[in-house]
Amino acid sequence: MADVFPFRGYRYNKEKIADPDKVVTQPYDKIDCKAQDNYYQASDYNIVRLILSKGKPGKDRYQAAAEDLNKWIDEGILVQDEKASFYVYWQEYQINGEWRVRKGFVGMGRLEGEDGVKAHENTLEGPKADRLNLMRATEANFGHIFMLYSDKEQKIITLLDEGIRDKEPLVKVNDEDGNRHILWQITDEGIIESIQELMKDKVLYIADGHHRYQTAVNFRDECLAKGWRSVGAEGFENRMMTFINIDDTGLSILATHRLVHGLPDFDLKVLLEKAADDYYIDKYGTAAELYEKMVHNPENSHIIGLKAKGDRFYYSLTLRDKETMKELLPDKTDDWRLLDVVILHKAVLERYLGIDVEALARESFIEYIRYRDKALDLLENSDKDYQAAFLLNPTPVSAVEKVADQGERMPQKSTDFYPKLLTGLVLNRLNIEK
Repeated sequence: MADVFPFRGYRYNKEKIADPDKVVTQPYDKIDCKAQDNYYQASDYNIVRLILSKGKPGKDRYQAAAEDLNKWIDEGILVQDEKASFYVYWQEYQINGEWRVRKGFVGMGRLEGEDGVKAHENTLEGPKADRLNLMRATEANFGHIFMLYSDKEQKIITLLDEGIRDKEPLVKVNDEDGNRHILWQITDEGIIESIQELMKDKVLYIADGHHRYQTAVNFRDECLAKGWRSVGAEGFENRMMTFINIDDTGLSILATHRLVHGLPDFDLKVLLEKAADDYYIDKYGTAAELYEKMVHNPENSHIIGLKAKGDRFYYSLTLRDKETMKELLPDKTDDWRLLDVVILHKAVLERYLGIDVEALARESFIEYIRYRDKALDLLENSDKDYQAAFLLNPTPVSAVEKVADQGERMPQKSTDFYPKLLTGLVLNRLNIEK
C-alpha cells in the first residue's frame, strides 16, 4: 500500500535566482570534489551548499548547511508554496541520439517496511550516518528518493497530463548532459485525490536513494523515541519522493562497466584459457563489432565484453551453461544469479582474477564507468594502470522488480537509472512538534 500526499514545497524564488541552472545539482552521491567545487563557483545559492557543505569557521558542514538553509528562507531565496501540491516532473533526455521523456510526480510518501517498499541494493553505514547528521541538523528533505510503481494502463500519467494541460512550468533547467528537467505544480484537489486513490494499492520499488530512504526511517525512529510528533503530510513519518511508472516507455537503465587496474599478475591469455571452460569466446577487430554482438542477442544469452590494454582485439564471453551459476551460488534464486553483473563478479572477476566481494566493496582493483566508449578510451589512454575493461548490457527493469520481490539485493552498481533526479527543484521542510 502506497500512501502519498501533496505538500507545500520550498522552491527557489524566480525574482532572486535568474538562472535556475546554476543552483541545481546531481544527487549528492554523484558529486565528487571537482563537481562540488564547480557547483560552489556556480552560485552562492547552489544547493550543494546544503547537501554537501564545505563547512564554515567554527561550524561543521551540517551546522553550516542548517545555517544557510535558515538564512536563505529568511532572505526569500527559498519560498514556500501556499497550497499543498503534487509536483509533476518531466525529464527529456537522449540515449543513442533518440529523445525520450520520463514522467513522474513529486510528493510525500509514507515510510513503510519491506511489504510496502522494496529495495534492490544493500546500504552502507558511512553514507547513512552522513545523511542522518544532515537531517538532524536541517530537518529537511533535499534530494529525491526515486520510487517505481506499476501502472500498465497509464492512469496516473494520464491524470498528470490533465493536471498540467495549458499550464506554464514552474521551472525548466538543463543538466550537465544537456537533459531537460521540467517541473509543474498540481493543486487541483480532485486530481490529487484521484492520484492518491490509484496509488493506494501500489507496491513501491526503490530505484535510487536506498541510503536516503533508510536514513529517513532511522530519523523517524529517533524522533518517535524522543516523543516528538510528526505533523501532517510534511512530518517525519513521510519522506519526499519522486514516483515513476515502471511501465513508462520513457524509463531507461544504463549499464555500468568495470575497469580493472593494479592486479599484480593480470595476463589476458591465461584469463581467456581459464574462461574457455565456462564461456564461448569470440574475437572481434573493432569495438563496433563487439557492441553489435552484445546488443543484438536473440537467444538472450549472457554476454560480457572484454578488452585488454595493448591487445588489438575485442572479445565477448558468452555463458555456456546456466548450471555453472547454480553450482557457484546454490543458495540464490535464478533471477539473482543470472544477472549479468553477478556472472561478471562471481564467475569472472572473483573466479579467475581473485577480485572478491570485499575487494569490490572497497573498490580495490575496480573502477566503475557509465559509458562503454569512455571505458575503452580510459583503458588505452589514461595514465592510470588500467589493465582491462569489462563491458555489460544494462540490467532490465523487470529484473529489479523480481529481485526486490524475493528480498534479495543486487551487487553494487547493478543499475544506473538515467537521467538522475536533480536536487534543488523542490525541497521539503519537516513539520515536527517537540
